[in-house]
Amino acid sequence: MTLMFKDKDGRMVQRSYTPVTGDETLGKVSLVIKVYKAGVHPKFPDGGKLSQHLDTLKIGDSIDVKGPKGHLTWLGLGKFSLKIMRNPLEYRETTHISMIAGGTGITPMLQVIDAIFRDPTDTTCVKMVYANQTEDDILVREELEDFATKYPERFQLHYTLDRPPSTNWKGGTGFITKDMLEKHLFVKDGKKKIQTFMCGPPPMIKYACLPNLKELGFTEKDWFCF
Repeated sequence: MTLMFKDKDGRMVQRSYTPVTGDETLGKVSLVIKVYKAGVHPKFPDGGKLSQHLDTLKIGDSIDVKGPKGHLTWLGLGKFSLKIMRNPLEYRETTHISMIAGGTGITPMLQVIDAIFRDPTDTTCVKMVYANQTEDDILVREELEDFATKYPERFQLHYTLDRPPSTNWKGGTGFITKDMLEKHLFVKDGKKKIQTFMCGPPPMIKYACLPNLKELGFTEKDWFCF
């Protein structure tokens, strides 16, 4: 879905976000939004205009919304549809999903995970690599680790950090690599129907995800990028 507002100069600002609630939740929608403050990152001196605007809103305030939108629809029991621009509707089926998320790219993953484990008849298995800058940047950590605790045979989670804490860090370190994906995600064995879902910064997808997936024998029919 897309949120939008007019800034002080009258220009329309809009950003798209993935709800973490599904159609089964009536009367409300929940979003996970990271507020990027101005003056923090030298590459983005103005920060996030939309997220900072949301941060100023009070209970009872309003914002314009349009949607729903999106290219992937989870149909349940390992089945989903894809509607990519200028392409016909495509249906795929999977038994094992590898997920690669970076930063706020965790939100569409959480929605799919929640749909899978909400259905007691669904046997889809999930492995995830979740990359962030620091430990404090890990979003929805409690929810993810709760799934890992409740469904240890079907959901496995691996964190990797660019700047891990100096002590007591049990996750990975550094950028996503071929070895990391091979160790912590599903690999081709001729038996599993594997699909890989990705969401994160474009450089992560372009340089860390797609080349390594290709080296591991996957093709564009085996993956989807939110």
